[in-house]
Amino acid sequence: MSSDIAISAEGLSKCYPIYNKASDRLFQVLSPRRKSHYRELWALKDVSFEIKRGEAIGLIGQKGSGKSTLLQLIYGTLSPTSGTLRVQGRVAAFLELGAGFNAELTGRENVYMAASLYGLSLEEINLRFSAIAAFADIGGFMEQPLMAYSSEMYIRLAFAVIAHVDADILVIDEALSMGDACFLQKCMRFLRKFKEEHSLIVVSHDTTAIIDLCDRVIWLDQGEEKQMGPAKVVCESYQNHLFRSMNDELAESVVVHGDGHESMTKCHCHDGLARRDPRADRVNSNDLEVFRFDPQAPGVDAFGGDDARILDVRLNDSSGAGLTWVLGGERVTLNIEAQTFVLLEGPIIEFFLKDRLGQTLFGDNTYIRQIGKDLSAQAGSLLSAEFEFFMPWLAKGDYVIQVVIADGEQHDHRPLHWCHEALLIRAHHDPASR
Repeated sequence: MSSDIAISAEGLSKCYPIYNKASDRLFQVLSPRRKSHYRELWALKDVSFEIKRGEAIGLIGQKGSGKSTLLQLIYGTLSPTSGTLRVQGRVAAFLELGAGFNAELTGRENVYMAASLYGLSLEEINLRFSAIAAFADIGGFMEQPLMAYSSEMYIRLAFAVIAHVDADILVIDEALSMGDACFLQKCMRFLRKFKEEHSLIVVSHDTTAIIDLCDRVIWLDQGEEKQMGPAKVVCESYQNHLFRSMNDELAESVVVHGDGHESMTKCHCHDGLARRDPRADRVNSNDLEVFRFDPQAPGVDAFGGDDARILDVRLNDSSGAGLTWVLGGERVTLNIEAQTFVLLEGPIIEFFLKDRLGQTLFGDNTYIRQIGKDLSAQAGSLLSAEFEFFMPWLAKGDYVIQVVIADGEQHDHRPLHWCHEALLIRAHHDPASR
C-alpha cells in the first residue's frame, strides 16, 4: 500500500449469524455436516475505497446501513468476514458516549488509562495532561469519578483525549452533536486543522456538517456502497433520496374523504415583487436569547490581546438599550468596543454570526467605511464600532457572534484579538414550527 494511503479497503464484508433461538447455537456446533441453523445478516457487503492522508471522508446512510460496522472494522474492534482492510497509522476513535472509560475512576485516572491504550507512555501523558485538561475545560470535575459527570462532560473529556494522542486517523461517530455551541466550535476548529495533514472519518446524519468538513462521502445503503464522490454531490443525492422516500410514505397515508377530495394543505405562489418580507406574517415567534459578553467565561476561546483587546460586545435595540432577548426579524445594533495598546495604522473591527458548526451565516467589518480616511489609532485609544442589521430568523439551536480587531487592509491584515464566542445566541423555537 502506498505511503500516502491511510486506509485501503477491498471487497470488505461483515456477516452476522442470526439464530431464532438459543438452542440453535448448540445445534450449529454439534451439526456433523455443518447444517445452517441460522440466517445470515450482511451488515457490510463488498465495500471498497481508499482514504489518503490529509483527506476527510464522510459516512452517511440511514440506520442499519452499516456505518458503525465499518467504523469498528477500521478501529479494529471487529474482524471482517471477507475482503481486505489495511490501516496505516494510529487510529483514535470517538465511537460512542463514554466508550473506553471507567465510570468509577476519576477524570484524571481515565485520561491516563485511555491515553495509555493509545500507546502513550506515562512520561508522554504527564507532559500532555495540562493541555488535555484545558481542552476539556471541566474544572474540578477532573478529580471526580465519571459517574458524577453529565453527558456533555463525558464528551469533553473523551474528545480532549483523542485530540492529544498524536493520532494519524481520527474516527468520529455522531457524538459531537451533543456538545454545547462553544465546545463544538472548538472541536470543529481542531478537526479542520487536523485534516490538513491527517485522515479524518466522520459519521453524521447532519449533511451540513459533512459537507463542511469532508472532501468525499461514502453513502452506505443496507450494507452496500450506494454512491461515493464529492461531499456536496453525494449529500444532495442522499437528501433527494430521503425526500422521495418521505413523499412515498406520505402518499400512501393520504386520507381521502367521501367527496373525493384529498386531505391536504395547498400552497399558492403569487407573481409580482414583494414590498416586504412576507414571512413576517407567517412565522411563529422566533425567540432568541442573548447571553452577556464575558471573555473570562469557561469555554470561551480567544487568542491575542497584547496589542489590542475587545472590551465589550453587546446587542442593542433601536433605543440603545441592551438586549437579553431578541426576536427574529427585529432591527438590532451590534456594538463593539476595543482598546489599543500600540499604534495601529489601520484598525479594523469585524464580526461574524456563525452556526453551531462554525459556519459563517453573515458578517461585516469597518474597512469599507474608512477607505480614504486616516483612522490610525494611537496606543491607549478606545475604539467603537456599530453594525445595524435585521436579526435573521434562526432555526432552533445555538449560534455565536465572533468578533475580531485587526490592523491592516481588507485582504492583508494582522488579527490582534480574536474572540471566537463573544456572544452566544440561543434560538428556543423554530420560526416555522407549529
